[in-house]
Amino acid sequence: METERILITEEPLDAASVTALVKSNANGGVVTFEGTTRDETGGRTVVRLEYEAYPEMAEKTFLQIFDEVQERWGITDMAVAHRIGRLELGEASLIVAVAAPHRAEAFAIAMYVVDRIKEIVPIWKKEFFEDGSVWVGAAHTQIP
Repeated sequence: METERILITEEPLDAASVTALVKSNANGGVVTFEGTTRDETGGRTVVRLEYEAYPEMAEKTFLQIFDEVQERWGITDMAVAHRIGRLELGEASLIVAVAAPHRAEAFAIAMYVVDRIKEIVPIWKKEFFEDGSVWVGAAHTQIP
């Protein structure tokens, strides 16, 4: 899997450019997931988010997830982009694009990739609220 299909950046994300990396005539299903900054978490008003990463390890972990997908489904047409730094409401923090011969596979793989990213990739989110902030770790656990 080429590392050109992995982007970790402080720049705004573009779903169309990430999706273009996986499209081919061999695939009938292309699924793109765009995770955005929402304005509420657990009843608290979110003001903004900040993401920090260990980029070298995050890239290796993304490649591990790609390998898992290839082993399980035989699919290699995947790309991921993750934003780090400060994000305002409505901005995209994660783009996952998956292409497969059929839509059911593409949807299942996209869901799997997003879930695995949340579980194991060393990227951490800090949520800023009107009344304070909190770090959110792997699998959405809060870090005091």
